[in-house]
Amino acid sequence: MSGFVFFLIPLALAATLIFLAIGIYSLAKGGAFAKENSNKMMRLRVTAQAVAIALMALFLILIGKGPGG
Repeated sequence: MSGFVFFLIPLALAATLIFLAIGIYSLAKGGAFAKENSNKMMRLRVTAQAVAIALMALFLILIGKGPGG
């Protein structure tokens, strides 16, 4: 199980980075896309970041319950 969670952590981190980059780009560029989607991108970034942190915590809990733990 911990191997699967370990595999998901980089995916969650990549999603966080992608949402952050799109949000920053839209704010820098401005225009209609930024007005419509900048708040949504930042909310998605916060959600992806929360998922990444939760997965990291879950991974640490799982490896702590290994043999002798």
